[in-house]
Amino acid sequence: MLKEILFRFNPWWEGEFTTELIPRPLYSQQLLNSLSHKTIELITGLRRVGKTALMKLVIKELLSQCESNRIFYISLDAYGLESYSIHDIIEEVRKIHKHSRNTTLYLFLDEVIEKTSYQQELKNFYDNENVKVFASASKAGLLKDQRALLTGRTRLHEILPLKFDEFLRFKNITIKKSESYLIDQYFEEYMRIGGMPEYVLSGDIVYLHELCDNLLYKDIIAAYGVKDAPLIRDYFKLLMERAGKQASVTKMAKVLGISPDTSRRYFGYFQNSYIIHTIERCGKLNERIRSGKKVYAGDLGMRNMITGFRDKGAVFENLTFFEIKRFSPCYIYQNGIEIDFKTNHFLLEVKFNSEMTEKQKHLFEQIPSEKKIVIDTIDSFLKLSESFK
Repeated sequence: MLKEILFRFNPWWEGEFTTELIPRPLYSQQLLNSLSHKTIELITGLRRVGKTALMKLVIKELLSQCESNRIFYISLDAYGLESYSIHDIIEEVRKIHKHSRNTTLYLFLDEVIEKTSYQQELKNFYDNENVKVFASASKAGLLKDQRALLTGRTRLHEILPLKFDEFLRFKNITIKKSESYLIDQYFEEYMRIGGMPEYVLSGDIVYLHELCDNLLYKDIIAAYGVKDAPLIRDYFKLLMERAGKQASVTKMAKVLGISPDTSRRYFGYFQNSYIIHTIERCGKLNERIRSGKKVYAGDLGMRNMITGFRDKGAVFENLTFFEIKRFSPCYIYQNGIEIDFKTNHFLLEVKFNSEMTEKQKHLFEQIPSEKKIVIDTIDSFLKLSESFK
């Protein structure tokens, strides 16, 4: 049975591999550039954001560079694999193809945290096997290496929803220079739909509803043994309402009639599943601890489905956050005045077709920074996005 499962997941072992997947070179090229390095490539992000598709895109390119039987893909949550360790599975692959220990294998392990011993097994692969490992997971628990087994052996690739240029590619839209006036209309559609690949392709709102249900059930309710499913759904709605704003776990606890500790625990569950992202207030430790974190939706299509497509300023800020997330921003809050983002290299305020207040301008001017940026139009957003490629 195991052999049959392995062949089913690896059709290129028996013939041509064709795929109509739309390229995402922003990420696939990073992974292809890592082929000569021994590091374990950890691919994380929101469920259904495109991690599996990305693996298949890398496999397609890799097939032009080496023998097909040296490339192995498996989804470790597949039915029939429950009793097998990752090493059991790879041993079977070596037997099937008569690979010696010196043969380099390329392993693509989807949903790797389905195997409870994955950390030890990945360490053993890194230390003792001639393999290059790409491993994915939809929960940040992948990163919580309590015994530091994988320290120094991994590199993280967080996959975010589609950027605007990817959105246009998935929609098969090309905007001519002579028709640049169309950009604003398509960008507003992008703000409304969000960047989940399958939803962008289909536009089927039922798919998005089912995705939200799967996220809440599989990644929170089932994963953490939460018994009150309606409460989790209400918590999700509150978080989507707070996207682009500070969120207080204590206030949310009061609204829902639960303890602050329970609220804090739920908040962590949503973070771990990439359903939300957060940033802290800039400042000293006590200021960071006392202040609420700002919340950003993991995908704007899901946020808009819950809240309706309103408060475009918050949506615009959420998109800007995606562009600068890798710089680990924090937010400024002084005397009731807020500046959206600060990093080690720049200060950034987001205004959607509006202007800063005089108090904001004064604070913005007073804060020292290498570079100061105001994103107030779609054009300025697109220039920012292009500059960070």
